[in-house]
Amino acid sequence: MGNIDTAPAARERLLRLERQTQARAEARAVMDGVAETVALSRARGAAFETPTGRKTRAQPVRRLSGLEWLLRKGRVTPDEAAAGERYGAAYRRVRLDPAIPSTLEAVAQANFSAAGPSLKQLVARAHGSAQAAAALEAYRRRLLMQPDLVTACDQICGEEKTPREAAGGEREGLKLEAVLKVALNILATA
Repeated sequence: MGNIDTAPAARERLLRLERQTQARAEARAVMDGVAETVALSRARGAAFETPTGRKTRAQPVRRLSGLEWLLRKGRVTPDEAAAGERYGAAYRRVRLDPAIPSTLEAVAQANFSAAGPSLKQLVARAHGSAQAAAALEAYRRRLLMQPDLVTACDQICGEEKTPREAAGGEREGLKLEAVLKVALNILATA
């Protein structure tokens, strides 16, 4: 009677330890991959924010947009950064907004399918896209449609790249930053 079968409990404990070891190895591989990706992106000119604190666990890494980086460095004023954010929001809405389906598709979806957006949602999205396109056009007119000014705003405000990342090098990045500073000053004061 005193002979209790402990083999299943021992197997379960070994399986649990094996799963924990495997999970730790996978987490370490992910951390190494993230560190490599961040290092390569930093070498290309991207800026990142890593929180300070306990270093025993992996810390989240957040990529900074070009405007955030410039603002943190004190290279643009808050008003200029806000103007750049408005430009960037309009740019991204126009550039990344998916095509609106034809009216026939919208009616078919509204009548037969609950999976797609309703006709009301499609009209609202189209209206928002049209407003964003008009706003982007107005911003570009304020910049007198100057290609260098528009390109600087597109790359740094719209694409959210750092100047060095957008230009491909430190020296060219400084030139692009100077052009952007002029563009943001125009957008912030107009």
